[in-house]
Amino acid sequence: MGANAQTSVPAFTAGQVLTAAQVTQINTGIPVFATSTERDAAFGGSGEKTLAEGQMAYLEDTNETQYYDGSSWAAVSAGGLVVVKAETAFSAVSSVTADGVFTSDYTNYRLVINYTTSTTGNIGIRLRASASSAATNYNVQRLELGDTSFNTGRDVSQTSFRAFIYSNGAYESAGYVDVFKPQLATPTNFLLLDNSSLGGFTTPYLVYRLGNHSTATAYDGIELLTESGTMTGSYTIYGYAK
Repeated sequence: MGANAQTSVPAFTAGQVLTAAQVTQINTGIPVFATSTERDAAFGGSGEKTLAEGQMAYLEDTNETQYYDGSSWAAVSAGGLVVVKAETAFSAVSSVTADGVFTSDYTNYRLVINYTTSTTGNIGIRLRASASSAATNYNVQRLELGDTSFNTGRDVSQTSFRAFIYSNGAYESAGYVDVFKPQLATPTNFLLLDNSSLGGFTTPYLVYRLGNHSTATAYDGIELLTESGTMTGSYTIYGYAK
């Protein structure tokens, strides 16, 4: 935790003599917590402030300022994209997972990725619930452009959403995928744009993919996994502000 982080929001009583540490805690302004878990545990206990509408909080793990609206926490934002999973690096792995990123705070999400792959295996996506990945019912429509020729196709009833195309070497690739309503018990839709370099930076390759996960289940997480080989890079997940 950072220097300003705290694990409780105290409620003082009349005549109570405050320590220097307690005064310092007050002077930090908006209470700072390492994660939402510490935030939720900081209110309502013995000697703690009761959580009420208008309460503010700052989360270190997502660099997000929030307010309590009387029933749930919401991000303080003028609109646009709000970080729900800070940029996370990965190196020479076959999969990465992010759990607890899809919540009722947002309806739609965007994942942005920079990556390379070690082979010609694409990077797939699976949705996750309670730390378990769903491995059925993904459907994809593909449109790809290399040089002046189009490559199209459809993949149905797959074990993952075939997402980002391979780079097959050190040529940096990048893309994003919008994920629509993953946290609701309805089918989840995907819309993806990817810019890869299959054989070098002078041969960029455009990939446009859309599709769905047709199972009507609520998910809270996501997995990125390679079809073969490993991947190296970083990703960030954002929520679309309501």
